[in-house]
Amino acid sequence: MPPRIIDVRQAEDSRDTVHRAVQALVEGQLVGFPTETVYGIGASACHAPAVEKLAATKGRGYGSPFALAIKSAAEALDYVPSMSPLAQRLARRCWPGPVTLVVEVGEQPGLASHLPVEVRPFVIPAGWVGLRVPASKIMQDVLRMIAGPLALTSANRTGEPDAVDAKGVVEAVGDHLALVLDDGPARYRQPSTVVRVTGNQFEILREGVVRESTMERLTSYLVVVVCTGNTCRSPMAEAFLRRQLAERLGCAEAQLESRGVIVASAGISAAAGAPASPEGVQVMHKKGLDLTRHESQQLTEQLVRHADLILTMTRGHRQTILNQWPEVAERVAVLLASGRDVADPLGSPYEAYVACAEQIEQAVAHRVEQIVAEVSGE
Repeated sequence: MPPRIIDVRQAEDSRDTVHRAVQALVEGQLVGFPTETVYGIGASACHAPAVEKLAATKGRGYGSPFALAIKSAAEALDYVPSMSPLAQRLARRCWPGPVTLVVEVGEQPGLASHLPVEVRPFVIPAGWVGLRVPASKIMQDVLRMIAGPLALTSANRTGEPDAVDAKGVVEAVGDHLALVLDDGPARYRQPSTVVRVTGNQFEILREGVVRESTMERLTSYLVVVVCTGNTCRSPMAEAFLRRQLAERLGCAEAQLESRGVIVASAGISAAAGAPASPEGVQVMHKKGLDLTRHESQQLTEQLVRHADLILTMTRGHRQTILNQWPEVAERVAVLLASGRDVADPLGSPYEAYVACAEQIEQAVAHRVEQIVAEVSGE
């Protein structure tokens, strides 16, 4: 019997489409979903007969596990509490998006290890699980409405071409599905990149939408230094951090990124493109550092989400960030180890800038060892 096809682009009420998909999944049926990569088939990972049906539809045994589609990067730790800092970093930066992260479940119990015993061989056959957060709005809406993750795989039989539109899904496996959600051709028309993360190392198991060179950059440790206007304190801290990290890692500053470290600065209330303050430029010139090419930037949600460590000049800056993004509390700290503020020298005599630079330079030295340890996975 052919599946029901719903064109989500023409649906009068997307909530009705979501409810239909959720109902089908809860009843143990298979649903064809659009994703940004290729079309996929989803089954409730909490429903053992549905996952077994999915395996039969694909013509696949235990040796080729299905990915688990989950709601968000934040939810990944609920499934695998032992995810390494590198895996968490990639989850924050790649999801929602075309990357499947393969991580070891480990001994610490999480939701992945509490799936039905009949389901685990299909998703955790050797103690590893592939997690994915698709960038399809309709699929994200379904994941928010259903209890538990979905077992997800491409909508084709094993060994056959991937389906990149709803028509291809119906032609390939339509007789096995209850419902197909049609959202037009898939954006990328190629599969997700599958990345296995072991501790502080990663290995690409299948190169898809995201190329290896991009994955290399996405694994870098990002430090963002924050002040108010991003014209004096945070640019000075950024420059000191670059120099001291390069010295500690035994490389030139231009080579920091290739060593897995990116340093940036931003302002809570910065105007884009403003130069560093003249006094700051002068002070740093005497320190052998050049701020003449600095351009200020606003602290954005993307910077906050991608940052591994955010160092603020004051407690007020930290609180402002947490008021807007409370989930990043563990990654935001005041620069000074004492927790005291670095006073803003704006409008003060030149000597105040000198004192501010000295204070920042000493504080940065304390942070460098922490950053190097985290970069190296120690």
